[in-house]
Amino acid sequence: MGVRVSPRPHKMKKFLKKILPARLIVWYHCFLALVATVYYGFPAKKMMVIGVTGTKGKTSTANFIWSVLMAGGHRTGIISTANIRIGEKEFLNPRHMTMPGRFVIQKLMAEMVKNGCQYCVVETTSEGLKQHRQVGIYYNIGVFTNLSPEHLPSHGGSFEKYKKMKGKMFAGGLKVIVANKDDENSDYYLSFPADKKITFALEQPADYVARDIQETTTGVNFDVDKIMFQLAILGKFNVYNALPAVIIGRLVGMDSQTIAKGLLALKVIPGRMELINEGQKFTVIVDYAHEQKSMTSLLQTANNLKGLGAKIILSLGDGGGGRDRAKRPVMGELAAKLADYVIVSDTDPYDDDPQEIIETIGAAAEKFGKIRNENLFLIADRRVGIRRALNLAKAGDLVLITGKGAEQSMMMANDQSIPWDDRIIVREELKKILS
Repeated sequence: MGVRVSPRPHKMKKFLKKILPARLIVWYHCFLALVATVYYGFPAKKMMVIGVTGTKGKTSTANFIWSVLMAGGHRTGIISTANIRIGEKEFLNPRHMTMPGRFVIQKLMAEMVKNGCQYCVVETTSEGLKQHRQVGIYYNIGVFTNLSPEHLPSHGGSFEKYKKMKGKMFAGGLKVIVANKDDENSDYYLSFPADKKITFALEQPADYVARDIQETTTGVNFDVDKIMFQLAILGKFNVYNALPAVIIGRLVGMDSQTIAKGLLALKVIPGRMELINEGQKFTVIVDYAHEQKSMTSLLQTANNLKGLGAKIILSLGDGGGGRDRAKRPVMGELAAKLADYVIVSDTDPYDDDPQEIIETIGAAAEKFGKIRNENLFLIADRRVGIRRALNLAKAGDLVLITGKGAEQSMMMANDQSIPWDDRIIVREELKKILS
């Protein structure tokens, strides 16, 4: 991909946050959201809005819900970290933010209304809620996926504050709450008022429990109340992401056969367990995994799928810009224990020292048995790191490119960005190898 550096206005925002009272900033965010809502004619009131919140799985959950509703003839739009859909039309989210600015959100919802959408699925983040981007969205159904420590620096380092911030999505009086009962924080979100409360799980007693889960090289099979469902997306953990779609399909009156058709119809979620195939004899997966739980799930899936003698080659990194630094050694430990080869490269360093980031991860991997320049490689340049990962692969191996998924840029020092898409880079490097 060509490199184009573009400045971003983060420095001015940081400066204003320092000099302006917190109350004034809150009012500013609310005012913008209200103006945007009025300007675009309250589009959320003309659709059934489904909010999806949690730490991981939100994008996949939103896409499964979209696919099921569309299969049932219910025209649906989604706004997610990776992609935006308006009915059949799909385009990638170009921004480094799950919930775009208020005018963008309201404009997208207005376009959904114009295109006949009856439902809108909004991936909702703690940062978006903190900045009141949910004002004017009017949620009808709230879905809770799971909760684990992430983005804590933005919430004063407090997990409790992070949890309560996500609770704002449920505080507006929902018609339905759908919650993952396997997560220990589900009771908090289920405590909010709603006309209906529906739970799902793989392990705990719940209204919808997935059983007989079978991972295959082409997806996952599972059943709910003796009815079999299939996913064309890899990873047992995706059953958690698919269950809310089953529930919502039932809520709107769909039969099990149509729900099953909708789940299986979803072949690709951009940058989420996305298979990249250019004819190579090994498997390449691009995934957004960037914290402990998602990385653990990804590596466990890879180990379950690999054949006898096959190796797992993992490319990972961590972002700067105030992200949780404590997860870096944890990621290094996981990589060392569950992958055969580890390549550590840049993701989004921002103003942090890129070398310090990769050294922290690398040092943890060394502590747990990896040997530098033998099965551990610290390569700051992400393209070169991806190239090394692919060159290490032999027939039957699994290469995992993690940390960015389908993000469309990489954030560098001085609030500058360069165009980037892991999937495009992987395809370019594979073609070089194969030629």
